[in-house]
Amino acid sequence: MITPFTPELLELITANRTGGHRPLLFANARIITGDSLIGDFDRGDVLLGGSRVVGIGPGLLTAADDDGAIVIDCDNYVIVPTVVDTAQLRGLRPTSFRSPTAIAPGNPAGFAILPAVSGESESAAVRRFLTAPDIALTVVVDGDIVLWDGHPVEVACRAADTEVAHTASSDRYLGTWIDENDFVHQHLTTDGRYDETRGGRPHAYQGAYWITGDRIDYRDDLGFWAFGEFADGVLHHAGYTFHRS
Repeated sequence: MITPFTPELLELITANRTGGHRPLLFANARIITGDSLIGDFDRGDVLLGGSRVVGIGPGLLTAADDDGAIVIDCDNYVIVPTVVDTAQLRGLRPTSFRSPTAIAPGNPAGFAILPAVSGESESAAVRRFLTAPDIALTVVVDGDIVLWDGHPVEVACRAADTEVAHTASSDRYLGTWIDENDFVHQHLTTDGRYDETRGGRPHAYQGAYWITGDRIDYRDDLGFWAFGEFADGVLHHAGYTFHRS
């Protein structure tokens, strides 16, 4: 585990943004997602791929080495959205509503990391940041770290992510998908379940999935959420590129 929020870690992350492809994993935090469908986590992880959240919840840390992730240990910290849907926060939206401001798979990665307060409610943690944003230790905007250990970080401009049209039928996507290094095999079955083999290790991840157009959402049995996108016969998921076998 890497010690959190050191200058050396920021240097590693900055170098990775300009010349690498390693995902960032903010681990062991209390997470206030702002998403009523996913809910909040007393202890979980947030996985970033580029400018977006690609996974959230408990259990993601177990694959950090597999994915070559840069891990930021957020033990004793709470992660909250930087933009808050107040109606969602007050429970005034249906549980099926997916807020574009939430910390959720597929959404732009925007959140703040604050010191945790024992016994603090979800709404109180969010209000604490909104009323005194200077308490944030680290702030992430569209996947870029703009505040680190309380100090502003200069961010270089980069191209926007490519949007994927949602036009395909989900029936086309059933079967086994294998990444380019033959390390991850993901099996999508007709009963709405997936079973993932990693490095020859069977059943490394298992859970439910839903396909809407060219987007696939996963809810792993360990409790975390993730997503992927299909484009031109290729599945892009959590930094991997898969082809159907």
